[in-house]
Amino acid sequence: MSQPYTMNRSAITLLKALDDLVGDDFERFVFFLCQRDDKKIPKGAVFKKSQVVVAEKMIETYGNQDALQITIDILKEMKNNNLARQLEKQIQQQQKESDQNAVPVEKQRLAHESRETGQPAGVKVSVKEQEPDQYQIVMEKHKDWLKTRNSFIVEETAKDKKKIRLNDIYTDLIITKGESDAHDKVLMNGDSKLSDETRINCNDIFRKNEEEIKTVLTKGVAGIGKTVSVQKFILDWAENKANQDVEFLFVLPFRQLNLIEADYSLHELLVYLHPQLKGCDSNIYVDKKILFIFDGLEESRIQLSFRKGHVSDVHTKCKVEALIINLIKGKLLPSALIWITSRPAAANQIPSEYINHVTEIQGFSDSRKEQYFRKRVTDMNEANRIISHIKKARSLHIMCQIPVFCWISVTALQNCLTHIHKEEIPTTLTEMYSHFLLVQINRKNEKFDQSHEIDSKLLLESNKNMILKLAELAFKQLLNSNVLFSEKDLEECGINVQGAFLYSGLCTEIFKMESPFFRTKVYCFVHLSFQEFFAALYVFYCYLCKNLAEVKMFLPKTKVVEGVPLDVLMKHAVNEALKSKNGHLDLFLRFLHGMSLESNQRLLQGLLPHTMSSPESVEKIKQNLKHGQKKNINPERWLNLSHCLIEMKDDTLQQEIQTYLKSKKKSKKLTLAHCSAMANMFQVSEEVIDELDLKKYNTTEEGRRRLIPALRNCRKAILADCHLTKTSCENIASALQSANSPLRELDLSDNDLQDAGLKLLYEGLKSLNCKLEILRLSNCKLTTLSALCLRNSSLRKLDLSYNNLQKGIDQLFTGLKSPNCKLDTLRISDCKLTAESCKSIGKALEKSPLRELDLSCNELRDKGMKLVSEGLKSSHCNLNLLKLSDCKLTEQSCPGISLVLRKANSSLRELDLSDNDLLDSGIKVLSDGLKSSECVLEILRLSGCCLTSQSCSSLVLALHSNPTHLTKLDLSYNHLGPELEEFISLKRTSDNKLEANMDHCGELRIARGLKKYAFKLTLDPNTANTRLSLTEENTRLLLMTEHQPQGQDHRPKFQYVTQVLSAESLSGRCYWEIEWHQKASIAVAYKSISKRGRRNDCVFGCSKKSWSLDLSGSVGDLNNCSVMHNNKIMVSSCSKFNRVAVYVDVPAGILSFYTISSDPPTLTRVHTFRTTFTETLFAGFGLKNVNDSISLIHF
Repeated sequence: MSQPYTMNRSAITLLKALDDLVGDDFERFVFFLCQRDDKKIPKGAVFKKSQVVVAEKMIETYGNQDALQITIDILKEMKNNNLARQLEKQIQQQQKESDQNAVPVEKQRLAHESRETGQPAGVKVSVKEQEPDQYQIVMEKHKDWLKTRNSFIVEETAKDKKKIRLNDIYTDLIITKGESDAHDKVLMNGDSKLSDETRINCNDIFRKNEEEIKTVLTKGVAGIGKTVSVQKFILDWAENKANQDVEFLFVLPFRQLNLIEADYSLHELLVYLHPQLKGCDSNIYVDKKILFIFDGLEESRIQLSFRKGHVSDVHTKCKVEALIINLIKGKLLPSALIWITSRPAAANQIPSEYINHVTEIQGFSDSRKEQYFRKRVTDMNEANRIISHIKKARSLHIMCQIPVFCWISVTALQNCLTHIHKEEIPTTLTEMYSHFLLVQINRKNEKFDQSHEIDSKLLLESNKNMILKLAELAFKQLLNSNVLFSEKDLEECGINVQGAFLYSGLCTEIFKMESPFFRTKVYCFVHLSFQEFFAALYVFYCYLCKNLAEVKMFLPKTKVVEGVPLDVLMKHAVNEALKSKNGHLDLFLRFLHGMSLESNQRLLQGLLPHTMSSPESVEKIKQNLKHGQKKNINPERWLNLSHCLIEMKDDTLQQEIQTYLKSKKKSKKLTLAHCSAMANMFQVSEEVIDELDLKKYNTTEEGRRRLIPALRNCRKAILADCHLTKTSCENIASALQSANSPLRELDLSDNDLQDAGLKLLYEGLKSLNCKLEILRLSNCKLTTLSALCLRNSSLRKLDLSYNNLQKGIDQLFTGLKSPNCKLDTLRISDCKLTAESCKSIGKALEKSPLRELDLSCNELRDKGMKLVSEGLKSSHCNLNLLKLSDCKLTEQSCPGISLVLRKANSSLRELDLSDNDLLDSGIKVLSDGLKSSECVLEILRLSGCCLTSQSCSSLVLALHSNPTHLTKLDLSYNHLGPELEEFISLKRTSDNKLEANMDHCGELRIARGLKKYAFKLTLDPNTANTRLSLTEENTRLLLMTEHQPQGQDHRPKFQYVTQVLSAESLSGRCYWEIEWHQKASIAVAYKSISKRGRRNDCVFGCSKKSWSLDLSGSVGDLNNCSVMHNNKIMVSSCSKFNRVAVYVDVPAGILSFYTISSDPPTLTRVHTFRTTFTETLFAGFGLKNVNDSISLIHF
């Protein structure tokens, strides 16, 4: 028999269906719901209520399954068959899964009772009936056991085991909602800014407003305090201080789960891991509120395949993997809470669909760092000295965000400040870790050998054998990304268990044999960073010993390895580290470069066969770091090279950058290394950068991409036209996700992002840390906007202009209708929108928060405008600005616009209707709206609307009737009479308020379309190549075999390329047409274009000074054409045409090329350039072969 839906599951399914109904659709649904005859719901209970309230009322009235069926019935009555079918399929699929996999909780409980009590199934026997106080006794024993295991921090050093009460030293860590995408090295790259806005307390991770949270994933880098946070959570629960609604808490560390190979039931597993439960049955906890804590996902060696079979009974024996998966999926103990901790790189092992909430531990804030040191160092003066020293060394201060590094620093610095000279106190990571090594070895000697060695060389020499074995282990396991080692791993490097125990301050035994249940020991270094230090030590030792076979991956394959210079080894090590996607060799590389300094070799001379002093080699190493030329490498990896230079105590890049930033002209060209170092400098700066404009930096495209990580610490970033790549998008998304991100404005215009790039950016845009308010994505070759969710976004302004969004516009406006959408400005100019697109636009305008909307340069036509007007007339539409220029509107659109102007409480302040052929008849209708007292329009643009003197009386009357609001009126490029001009002059003198533009008017302006901007051109013989023949009053061009006779004019001509410029310069708006034969080039160019030589800078379209449409002759019945600028082909197309046209709007920076086909004549735009013209423009023409020709058409 099929299992019925639970209340919770039905409610979720119903609520999701209602959430898909937005605006009018949801109101219609409520109307139909209230009309039902059976168990009618009162209108007052659901009218104008939220989807949540309606869903609750339906389930209360009809029950779970009937509520779902009624929803389907109403959807079908509403003709919303797609949603109805979708809901039916969802219910059927869930029912199928339920039949196959789920075991009802009640059935499971009854079966268990039958086994445990011997009573027939269904006979209830309470725990208290079995043993009156058993539950309370077990609970007390369980909490006491957890308190015993979690009350102390055990610091196991070579000297001793030190138990420290957790409540005495616990320092609050910053835990934030959401995540910052950081891999395990982000903190080491200087991202030390912590979020205040989304901070939560460790004990509150299962509380999120009113929502129920079942599964929480907590991320954090190595050593950041994940396990200590878990320990504190458990201790507070066991001491009855927090989360007392949780009745049972079970801890399942992956370190322990890795070691289990046999099959166990969940109950058996819990009893083994929590021995105080021995002898208890599962009734103790099965129906209680339980929390399972899975600590250390990154340490898991278990393959978690979430597609495997289901387990729903606590007594079913299976692999540990199946128990973990089914607990997380909710198939096993479905009401249980789950808490998983993980390093970021391993977190994706759990599919996001099974995670309700993500938090991130970000370590110590600056104040908490000091608090930690003062708790650990009882001598106030000594604590102050340590804090002061760390603050001076920026890289050390950043690393102290990680709690375990604070411990390493205290251990090393307490010794250094007491026993060595001030100038030798460590300031780099390599020095700090070298001193920590010396301290730990000395403590080992004191404990086991009852000796204390002051001479560091003798100290290391006496322990050299074991240290180098540990170094070998570290290196080999690091290459395989292993952080946990078995006894077999140790034995392969010649290490026995006793040896590892003696050096437990460096290599800690994680898990000891506590019962026969665990048959394996696992080891790791005290911290991942120490493994990387040891790995670097091993590589450097092998190099000095010429044992290069061990480090062959860092050597060139073609050279004789015995004579490889150190700088070559380092260069190949850099290349290997740059290949890493997650940066697992970053810190290793920093340590390796630190060891190249003779001063650090002297610290470790008891381990190394000799020190190596080669200033020339060290200088080459530095130069290699500064001049890395590889492309398509993640900028985060390049940032690490700056840290490598710091380890080598080279700050020349920083000094050069400071000089560059202080200079006014900033003319010096920045190298790639400069850009990486600058990105790091900006990123770790105490002050947030107001604006980062990549175009302002004199560097290469790759150099600009290297600057992208600086986005983490700036308010406004301009990355327009920077040739961004997939990796760039990932870095930008990373910056958007970074904790406490200050980024509020981002311009990515004119980059070839495409939909794939937007999808990558979405990972950052959806983050809780992202507070972006302004986003510009114009001309990014986008087609779909499914990855741009506006429902819960902080975005206020969005520019999507110049993308082909004809198919993606519905997705955008669906988000706009969400009550959570904050968008007030939307620009979708020239997005290939049509009348069909206007359906969703009109609907969205009825309820969207938009205040400014730009629909310019879309072929909406009158049909589309009618749909838009319906939305504009809504009382809920509060647009202040509307741009509709060049939307192919006619006088038929004016009645709808007029109604919008005179609607009650109209909010429209600015309206642009330029470049639409509205005619006098349209303006007459529009003026009716302008007359209305409801009209508050302040700016009206009617440039190029085919208006004549007949429009004057209409506009004059409107201005007389409603004189108080209009301040700007653009009537340029029309053919107006003197009447309006006289009226406007009168208004100017009377109240000095109205500004009117009537420039460029004349009889020609009443022509339809672009022909109203027709401009008469002639060819300039003084610029023509000598093989060009100019005829028909310099309006026809022909390419000849021979050079043509020349006059006495010595002004520069095109010397080798067969081109010519126009005699007239271009200004304002200009349009011209050309007929051509065979091959030709139609261009617009600055007069300063080079005319000497055969180089690209002379050829139209091949430099920054010209833009061209190349016509390459016919192929069958078709013609080929391509658009070029700066030697890049923007677009190429093939169609049949016999004419071409050019339109340029110089002030607006717009240049468009068109083809004109015949039968009937149709203007088709090939490409539009948008730029800022910096010099005087001229038309240009070029021919390719003899007898090619061009003719200018005059109207």
